[in-house]
Parts: sequence; C-alpha cells; structure tokens
Amino acid sequence: MAFVKVLKNKAYFKRFQVKNRRRREGKTDFRARRKMVRQDKNKFNSRKYRLIVRFTNRKCICQIAYATIRGDMIIAQANSSELTKYGIPCGHKNYAAAYCTGLLVARRVLKQFGLDEKFKGKEELDGEDYHVEDEETEQRPFKCILDVGLQSTTVGHRMWGALKGAVDGGLHIPHTNKKFPGYKPAEDKGEAEYDAEAHKEKIFATHLKEYMEMLQEEDPTKYEAHFSKFIENDIDADKLEDLYTEAHSKIREDPDHEAAEKKGITHERSAEKLTSSDGTEHVRFVKLTLEQRRAKVASKIAAAQAKMMEED
Repeated sequence: MAFVKVLKNKAYFKRFQVKNRRRREGKTDFRARRKMVRQDKNKFNSRKYRLIVRFTNRKCICQIAYATIRGDMIIAQANSSELTKYGIPCGHKNYAAAYCTGLLVARRVLKQFGLDEKFKGKEELDGEDYHVEDEETEQRPFKCILDVGLQSTTVGHRMWGALKGAVDGGLHIPHTNKKFPGYKPAEDKGEAEYDAEAHKEKIFATHLKEYMEMLQEEDPTKYEAHFSKFIENDIDADKLEDLYTEAHSKIREDPDHEAAEKKGITHERSAEKLTSSDGTEHVRFVKLTLEQRRAKVASKIAAAQAKMMEED
C-alpha cells in the first residue's frame, strides 16, 4: 500500500475554528454584510441604515435597520400582512404587494423622523426612474442601502418591487434600473432600453390580472383553487388595479402601525400545571435541579431492584 499523508491531523484540528453560527446555518453572507455595515473611521458612530427585504411563504417583510456591536437595531418595519388594513386582504407576496410594503415602510420611517412633509416621494406612479436626491431641497434625504440577503438578484425579482416602493416613498437608495422589469440590455453595440410601462403593469398587478382572466376561461376549477381567497373577498381581475391604486393613497394618508390589542389574559402556575384566565390549561414541565435529578434516578434504580428481588 502506498504512503498516504494525513493532512487533517491533530495539529489541524487543534487550530480549527468553526464558522459563525448564522454561516453554519446558511442564513447570512458575512462577506456581503461586512461591506454593507463597514463605516469610515471619520464617521465614527454614524448610523449606516439598510433597507432589509425578505420574503416568506406568506408575506413580504421590509425593515429599516442599522448595525451595532450588539446586533442590528430595527427603527421601522412593515410587512405585507398589514396591507389588509389598506384594502388588500390577500395576495401578500406578489410584486404589487412588495411595492406596497416598500412604500409603507418608507412613509412610516419618514414620518417617524419628521421628514414626511419635506420628502413626498413620487405620487404619480408611471414606472419611470425616480431619485429623490435629484430634487433641490435644503435638507438631505434619508439614505439607506438595499440588503437582499441570500436572494438571487435576478431581473424582475419581487425585491425590486419593494425597492421601487421605498424609492417612490421618498427614501434615497442608490440603485439603477438594470434589474427592474422592462429593462432590456444593449445588443450589438446598441443602446439599452427601459420600458417604464412594463414596470408600471407589474406595480399594478396587470400580469396577475391577465393570468386570472386566462385561468378563468381555460380552467375554472384551477382558478377556484388558486384564487380562493380572492373569490372569498369578492375580488376579480377587473378590480385589481383600482384595489392597488386605493391602497397607495391610503398608505400615504396613514402609514402608522396599529398595535394589536392586548387580550388581558393572566396565568397562574401550580407545579407543572398552568391555568389561564380564559379557561385554558397547559402542562409545562418544571426544570429539575441536579440533586432532584439524581434523586429521581436513584428512586428508579431502587424500584427496579425491588421488583427484581420480588421476582426472585
């Protein structure tokens, strides 16, 4: 047998350092995070804000945060489940809902800092490029950078809807239109094209409207299954554009978050039983001390020995 050199020997494992927990879990790209969080030394303790956009299976989440040595501090957040308040009861994870959520978090954070009157954003939605920093104002706009996490930054992704909503809401977020729906790169030394109308159609869910109409004609059974929540709330394809237009105006009028009402339920505990004031009961095991665990094991051993003695 040929000589095989052992590379991962004792010296290797003595020096091995495990990665960060969120890297091991595959949740954070720390190389990208360091670039976003790093601050110049001459700007010591100046907050560097990020617009964090994430999607779950049910909703879109947008947060404005800044990093400290203790972790990220969230100053404002909005998620698309709040859109029910603004007249959108379902469809909370499509492009149009992402736009509304970005608009909501932008208006909310500007109102929080008292900048909502100075920076109105873009009130006429036509899909065209808009940069609030280009406007001549005495005060600089609220600046943050986009944090998309581990999502692939493909053309037309829903995250660009949240970005566009936040920009139209009055935030200064450095970006280009190269990833927006409707952008076509240059071919054969030509010029790149950006179709603002195509982007506007995505913002007002025209693509969803066309799909609903097609499905309703070709496969009514599938339509009823896929759009059951829309049918339940009496929303058809023709109502979508008006639905989102009204939501945009309502968000601008009142972007404040409404805290959920406290139920006022109290809990009483006796040993392992938890009794709530609403009549429900739960079993919550009490953590035993070391002496109690040892006594428990000793009693089990004694019981087993006694049983064996009886059998003999």
